[in-house]
Amino acid sequence: MLHNLLLLFVFVITCFRYLILATATATAGVINNNDLQRRKLATDENPGFVSIDCGVEDDYFDNSTGIRFKSDTEFISSGENHDTFPEYFLNNEQFGKRYETVRSFPNGMKNCYTLKLEQATNNSFRIRASFAYGNYDRKNKIPKFDLYLGVNYWTTVNLTNFEGFFYEIIHVFPADTEYVCLANTGTGTPFISALEIRPSNISTYGNGSSLELINIGLYKDDIYDRVWYPSQLPRSVPINTSSDIDTQGSGNLYKLPVEVLRTAVRPFNGSNSLSYSSSFASSYDYNLYFHFAELEFFEDKQREISITVNGITQGPFTLEYLKPLSISFQRLRTVEGNITFTISTTMESGLPPILNALEYYQLKQFTDSATDPSDVNAIMSIKHTYNRDDWQGDPCLPKGYSWSGLSCHFGSPPRIISLNLSSSKLTGEISPSLAHLLELQSIDLSYNDLTGSVPDVLATLPKLKSLNISGNKLKGPIPQSLKDKSDHGSLLLSFDENQTSCHRDPCEGNSKKFIVPVVVSIIAAVALVILLSVLFIFHRKRKRKQTEVVNNTTASNKEGFLKSKNQPFTYSEIVTITANFKTGIGEGGFGKVFHGHLNDGTPVAVKLLSSSSKQGYKEFQAEAQSLMIVHHKNLVSLIGYCKEDDHMALVYEFMSNGNLRQHLFCMDT
Repeated sequence: MLHNLLLLFVFVITCFRYLILATATATAGVINNNDLQRRKLATDENPGFVSIDCGVEDDYFDNSTGIRFKSDTEFISSGENHDTFPEYFLNNEQFGKRYETVRSFPNGMKNCYTLKLEQATNNSFRIRASFAYGNYDRKNKIPKFDLYLGVNYWTTVNLTNFEGFFYEIIHVFPADTEYVCLANTGTGTPFISALEIRPSNISTYGNGSSLELINIGLYKDDIYDRVWYPSQLPRSVPINTSSDIDTQGSGNLYKLPVEVLRTAVRPFNGSNSLSYSSSFASSYDYNLYFHFAELEFFEDKQREISITVNGITQGPFTLEYLKPLSISFQRLRTVEGNITFTISTTMESGLPPILNALEYYQLKQFTDSATDPSDVNAIMSIKHTYNRDDWQGDPCLPKGYSWSGLSCHFGSPPRIISLNLSSSKLTGEISPSLAHLLELQSIDLSYNDLTGSVPDVLATLPKLKSLNISGNKLKGPIPQSLKDKSDHGSLLLSFDENQTSCHRDPCEGNSKKFIVPVVVSIIAAVALVILLSVLFIFHRKRKRKQTEVVNNTTASNKEGFLKSKNQPFTYSEIVTITANFKTGIGEGGFGKVFHGHLNDGTPVAVKLLSSSSKQGYKEFQAEAQSLMIVHHKNLVSLIGYCKEDDHMALVYEFMSNGNLRQHLFCMDT
């Protein structure tokens, strides 16, 4: 398992007054050409060397540090830019302009910087996050908030003054993209001043480990752009040299800058040991790195030392003139909350011990794994489709900071199981990328302005139990695959309130809100045929000036107006067929309609012309003639007729399944 090492202290061991002078000389003013070329090489040719000044509008070159800083606008899409009060940073000139502005995040619980680096996967980088409150919001109240690296908790930003402070970590990137996130904990608005990423050879600090850092002070010849804190051990005196130190040799494993190695301390009054003790949290392991370089030349003497940390001893080691040497102690536990070291000389040593620099690191275990990559790819596509700037960092983690509208199952890895984007002002089409969230159980896209059709690929989601797309502007029918799932009870499908033609068949649910276009077309076609037939008959009759022919006593096809194959009935037969007009089943303009049976049991409907009918004999004859001509599967057939004295009737095939309206709207008969 990878660890992340929190760098607690990096000491440059030297005289405090001298170091102030040396640091001011080294870091203030315009840098020389060698420094400029070194920084230019690091920033321009190394894609892993990124400097971000948060809150500035434009990129710039910082003469005080020799580093080109980028605006943070391309790394984050949220937040507000603010200026700080410059009087708080008079003693921080070595940090240049980075403390002059901040970006604050009054909105959202989690705001993240997206760090995309070329070939970053499984490579280590030093990440430094700087914070300088500077009373930017004029509230005179320093906020407190959490800092996350990827999906794991890094630290709590808890500043003690208005001036600058930073947190640093050496971290192995699990992918080419990593996030630095600021989380609102309810104790003030998060903000940040600068974010810097530097390549780091983590193998020198231990296999498979990463480091976390807290320190102050810059040296321009540090290729890793580390920050060093000036200090002096108790009961020690400084020594230094202006000679060149062999920093390019194999002994400089940690690539220390020459200015760090040119100063050192040795015991006061010729003592044979240097000791120091620091208190640390007992819940972590720690790494210590001791850095040496012999600064004094003696022909007949050598400096031979051993190092003991919390009872663990390494050595002896012999220091060579102007050559670096580094000794590490890894995975140390505190003793009663302290880490104590002693550097001693051996019996053979002719010189007292020295120490040039020291690094403390705290090992932090990052145990949480990021959301499943396939889910991340899919939800990122959905994010871009709907322009969700509030979706930042990992979709599911940290817990309590999942993206709004998402619910996750926190397994290993976490998976997205629910998506609720109801009333989110979404536009465009339903994203087909939803079909790649294979663990989704619920999707709610209701009450947006979505258009287009419903993608049938949603039916391929194996665990989908609920889909709500109501209240949109979708077009077209619901895919049959989704309807089938709904019909089988495996999917709760909601869409009835869509202001669209997106609906089920009209017979489902006895819905009276919709009329199927196909049914409407059939009705219109049949009505048109009937109308044209009637007009044709009237036109032919007028043209031929034929008189009405009525045969009252015979069904002869030669004498009557019903010259067809239809069966003639007498009035007495009509009375028998209808059981003396016992069962009325309707009433129209001609008169009443009765239910009856022929002698062979065939059910029929008998339409009887009433003497009080508002429609006369001509209309009755016209209907009979039309039915003789028109034949359609959706029209009842004419079986026979009766014309006897003043009694006229038409005998139809009986339809037992209700009327046309009941068929169209699936109403009970």
